[in-house]
Amino acid sequence: MRPGPRNLITDIPGLFVGNAEDHAVKTGATVLLSDTPFTAAVHVMGGAPGTRETDLLAPDKTVQQVDALVLSGGSAFGLDAASGVADGLRAAGRGFDVGGQRVPIVPGAIVFDLLNGGDKDWRDNPYKRLGRAALEAADTQFPIGTTGAGTGATIADLKGGLGSASLVLPSGHTVGALVVVNALGQVTVGDTPHFLAAPCEIGTEFGGLGPAPIHDPTAMPRFKGHAREATTIAIVATDAALTQAEATRMATAAHDGMARAISPSHTPMDGDLVFAAATGTRPLDPSGQTPLLLGHAAALCLSRAIARGVFHATAARGDTLPTHADRFRRS
Repeated sequence: MRPGPRNLITDIPGLFVGNAEDHAVKTGATVLLSDTPFTAAVHVMGGAPGTRETDLLAPDKTVQQVDALVLSGGSAFGLDAASGVADGLRAAGRGFDVGGQRVPIVPGAIVFDLLNGGDKDWRDNPYKRLGRAALEAADTQFPIGTTGAGTGATIADLKGGLGSASLVLPSGHTVGALVVVNALGQVTVGDTPHFLAAPCEIGTEFGGLGPAPIHDPTAMPRFKGHAREATTIAIVATDAALTQAEATRMATAAHDGMARAISPSHTPMDGDLVFAAATGTRPLDPSGQTPLLLGHAAALCLSRAIARGVFHATAARGDTLPTHADRFRRS
């Protein structure tokens, strides 16, 4: 398997990502959408999720496809970012047709970034505006690091960020991941710059530092000072033709990638979840191996995307934590 040409989730044909941020507030929103509605699913493993419209993603529900997926900062306030996206999609004539009325289906999830040094004394919730702006910015090329929903993200000892990665399977199917890294725990080993996800790295996509020379998995990891301000939320996507049940299995498998890249993950204080998206433009391989490999590739992409999001974070005025570059004096 090899990365796609951008090493982004948008290597999947027909997918677009838009970001919008408010650097004074230290927050933002990110939207994933496609040319047409796509199959979506979700799997939640964290103990404190914040979500919108995730119940309808169960395989037994009536609506099997969505118009967009939204990741946002802002804790519960950030769920309003999906409303901004829904407004924009409705204005464009997109949405589920109910008797001539278009109702955009826009599930979303949020991270807690209210204690990151930004000015949170807003009069009007900014997230609906940020969601609409992210939709309008949607493109195949987008930045990672301190951008979009990852603008105000933090982890135990570093700034977090927005990450993405992709893989092309031998079957020709493409898999990608998009993640907001705002975890309770660490993504590096102890006091070293080495990423937990190092065994998954391809080339030097997050520094080429390799695995830590010494890694004691029983050592006590660092945690955020405020245990309730965590969550890592992600989307894994493919161009494979999947049912909602098959997409749910891909989302479930992708959580392995989160566990490999963050220590600890899926805690009672994290709202860790993974959405899955399938555009359905490429049939499954008749051999039956493709669904297995899609889950494996999704986990690998998510591990790499987590490390890339932290590696590419940039410093900003008022930060409460250093970036990976600043802490380890990377030039």
